[in-house]
Amino acid sequence: MPDIAAARGIVIPSTYRRTRIRPRLAGDEFVQRGLLGLVMLYLVVALVLPLSLVGIKALQTFHFPLEQVGVDFRRDGAWTPQGTLADWAQKSGFARNPDVMPSERSRIEPAAIIPKRERRDIEAVRLSDTSPDGGLIVIGGKPALGRTVEIAKADFGSVQMKPAMAYGLDNFAFYFRTESLRQSIFNSLIVAILVAGIVTPLAFAFAYGLMRTHMRGKGIFRLISSIPVLVPSLLPAIGLVYLFGKQGVLTPILLGVPIYGPLGIVLASVFFTLPHALVIMTVALSASDQRLYEAAEVLRASPLRIFRTVTLPGARYGLISAFFVVFTLVVTDFGVPKVIGGDFPMLALDIYKQVIGQQNFQMGAVVSLVLLLPAIVAFVVDRMVSRRQVAQMTARAVPYTPKEDKRRDRLFFAFCAAVSLFLLSIIGMCQVAALAKFWPYDLTPGLQHYDFNRMDGGGWRSYANSLQLAVLVATIGSALVFLGAYLVEKTRNFETPRLLMQMLAMIPMAVPGMVLGLAYIFFFNNPANPLNALYGTMAILVVCTVSHLYTVPHLTAATALKQMDGEFEAVSMSLKQPFWRTLGRVSVPVCFPAMAEVWIYLFVNAMTTVSAVVFLYSSTTTLSSIAVLNMDDAGDIAPAAAMGMMIFYTNVIVRVLHGWGADAVVRRLQTWRTR
Repeated sequence: MPDIAAARGIVIPSTYRRTRIRPRLAGDEFVQRGLLGLVMLYLVVALVLPLSLVGIKALQTFHFPLEQVGVDFRRDGAWTPQGTLADWAQKSGFARNPDVMPSERSRIEPAAIIPKRERRDIEAVRLSDTSPDGGLIVIGGKPALGRTVEIAKADFGSVQMKPAMAYGLDNFAFYFRTESLRQSIFNSLIVAILVAGIVTPLAFAFAYGLMRTHMRGKGIFRLISSIPVLVPSLLPAIGLVYLFGKQGVLTPILLGVPIYGPLGIVLASVFFTLPHALVIMTVALSASDQRLYEAAEVLRASPLRIFRTVTLPGARYGLISAFFVVFTLVVTDFGVPKVIGGDFPMLALDIYKQVIGQQNFQMGAVVSLVLLLPAIVAFVVDRMVSRRQVAQMTARAVPYTPKEDKRRDRLFFAFCAAVSLFLLSIIGMCQVAALAKFWPYDLTPGLQHYDFNRMDGGGWRSYANSLQLAVLVATIGSALVFLGAYLVEKTRNFETPRLLMQMLAMIPMAVPGMVLGLAYIFFFNNPANPLNALYGTMAILVVCTVSHLYTVPHLTAATALKQMDGEFEAVSMSLKQPFWRTLGRVSVPVCFPAMAEVWIYLFVNAMTTVSAVVFLYSSTTTLSSIAVLNMDDAGDIAPAAAMGMMIFYTNVIVRVLHGWGADAVVRRLQTWRTR
């Protein structure tokens, strides 16, 4: 531009040469940026702020500053200074119990520090609180009035000292110093690696049978393999109790090995993680180039060599991704070890014990951060592997078509049938237990276990609450997720906020549900927080569940929107049409199949969720999945199985109705596809 101006004799001032020309923002762009800011604000409030409090709470410790409490004795009507409680502790050899956690808000009695013989001839004691904030002295269970209090000799035993709060790494030191707590880390990692090592090859072989053979019954096997997704993780543990428990059907098969403990955790975890790995492996094996196999056959490679050099390399990223997905699910799961873990400690169960059992929120925060570490590592490795993956199907590729091989087909049919039998036996056992009158003595079928109002757990109201939660999460969540993905993918310029929004959307994938639930306690259960009114209501359950499940729907919606050409928005702007009209008339109809999948994904997961809401429900917002947990705790195992089966029935019916309804809407909205 300066060269052209100079050629024409036009002088451009230097100030204008450095000025960057920026296009003027249209009204729609202001609205889009405002909406993007609102979605980001939601994620910050629902994720970043609560999670930051977990780190702060984990560093919170309590100690007794004995040197800040002065002691005076009155003898013969005169007061004489006697030093501080720290001086008396050193003189008397007083030592606090080393087993007391630094996060405990216990109290100590000055009478235990000052020996009784030293108080024999005194008339009264005067304690002076010299701490910066005061409030260390408690008399009769009530805070002392003022910093200096005089106590008669007879009442000195009622005086207590409160701990002062500080911040440090003492909680972490205590955690790693305690053998029982440290053992849960080792147990969780070993079980997760073992389950991932079992499920990954199982899912690969099952997916290979579905995608690379001509065996019969593929549709039935697909349906059976999706069953674990429709039930809470508590249910397979209950089914294993009826199969291999003390009065189980197949207990002798275990040869005396108890099902309660690592064996039960592994079997139940294999059940509920298999569908997640199977989806990944099915996608990995669905895209292959026929030419690679033809070239290998021309070179006279054996079937085993072709499998090692062509099939496995093509699916290696899927294998790695499936392994880490299963690993993360097992490490962060709470339901399975709670029901069938016995005395076998696991990280997720430690959080529950610390928060619910001991009301020790600081130590619960420490365990949460420890649990967060393997989940984040697995997530980062999975993302790094995904970025290195290259396309298997190019423009010249020929889709792979498996050859006829009856022996291979029979082999994989038998394998898929065996895996399906394992899945059906567990879910079928739960159904038998729900109907049997009194297991195992009276197997007369009946519906008495479905009378939930007579059981602990919230009754039928819990089931109604779950339906309400699932509908609200699916409807509000799908709309919010699609709007956020649309603003990220279709907003012009504004690169930094869009990138930040993408990063915020990825956070929930690496955060276990129990960690998020505990973070909500710290953030929302604070009277100083304006959002405190949400605590204990259905609204906080909706917010927590949507936030916990946000990543997968976001990626689904973003993928669908990326497939749409950006020319739609450009043409819309040239015609001076508002973006919301393009969104409603073009983007939503084209992306409706993806939105429908997001809706059913959120509905099913909201019905089965346990870990994310186990700390947040109240007496009026108990959920059916929580009712399963509470009934199992109360010993009502058959009603717990019945409630779990009600969740299964609901998800099956809603999926069928959703499929019919979605197909009808797609045919109406996308008639252009048939032209």
